[in-house]
Amino acid sequence: MKDILDIREIEKIESLENEYDLEKASLFERQLRLMIDENPDLIPLRKKLRDLIKGYEDREWSDFEKITDSQVAESDQAENTVNMEQKFIQKRKEAIRKKLKAYELTQQDLGSILDHPKSYMSELINGVSQFTLKDLVIIHQVLGIKLSVLIPTFLQPETKIKVSESIRKLNKPKLKLKSTEMV
Repeated sequence: MKDILDIREIEKIESLENEYDLEKASLFERQLRLMIDENPDLIPLRKKLRDLIKGYEDREWSDFEKITDSQVAESDQAENTVNMEQKFIQKRKEAIRKKLKAYELTQQDLGSILDHPKSYMSELINGVSQFTLKDLVIIHQVLGIKLSVLIPTFLQPETKIKVSESIRKLNKPKLKLKSTEMV
């Protein structure tokens, strides 16, 4: 699932393409379940995610005899990656909430500063939609949170593969993709 900047982009997705997409869709579906009480407009997106998940699982996992070791390994790697991304988002969320509390601000107050509605702020804080770089710089400057806590420096597996392949094609032995800890 390519970078989803706004959860509403899910409406445009026709199918999940790989295990990472499946893991991200499953995570978003669980998060939306918790957010629907606050924002019922998210109900159709949750249904769309469930349909995407079912379609992928029916296509890739329904025939037990056709499941390969590499498919299981890809699934495990995708689950690991999504879990590490979630740890980063949780750490960022905790840092933002701590600073909001220190300044006696609410999430809604931060939304006013960033010019975002309350419901969208919940999506941003919970990692369902992505902060813009401008949002993160404002949070850094207003709340004094280190950029390294706010801005992820890790790449999705699909991007890592593409970058590594491009570097390999350049045939520059000194050039390599650095391994970055996610949390």
